Amino acid sequence: MSDTTDQSAPAAAHSAANLVDESKLDKQTLRALSFVRTLVHKMQMDAEVSVAPDDGEGSADEIRLEIEGPDAGRIIGKKGTVLEAVQYLTTRVVHRPGDPRRHVSVDAEGYRARHEDQLSEMARRLAARVAKEGKVITFDPMSARDRRIVHKALEGAQGVRTESLGEDPDRRVQIIPLKKS
Repeated sequence: MSDTTDQSAPAAAHSAANLVDESKLDKQTLRALSFVRTLVHKMQMDAEVSVAPDDGEGSADEIRLEIEGPDAGRIIGKKGTVLEAVQYLTTRVVHRPGDPRRHVSVDAEGYRARHEDQLSEMARRLAARVAKEGKVITFDPMSARDRRIVHKALEGAQGVRTESLGEDPDRRVQIIPLKKS
């Protein structure tokens, strides 16, 4: 019996260190947390929802939630579509008339961070190719969030500029070589 207790104590201490004190959360964050927890429960998922600890990544007015656990991968969906839908719905629940507009970010098992890193790296590789070969590269249609990631990744990149074109849902980013003078 004591073996089980000894093994779980470090894990409990580790997870407790990462927890945010929920008694100090504002009403919008509590509303977001409650909504996503209810959604995960109704989806019969074995996962926990918590406020992401401040790691310097987000802004002060951002509500960042993290979903972790054995079933957390299910909430990501194909290419993050389910996660995007959960985030959209959570944003709608959080914003009430008279409340300040705050960005809501819902992540599962670090999916968003990995996706953003991969997309940024791909954009930088393609930008180097565009600068070298002088040919325009056009991405497949992507979400506003993904387009913003590409634009930010290539801000100040040498020899290229980015531009979005088309109408949603077919809006896409182009990497365009700068004309050499």
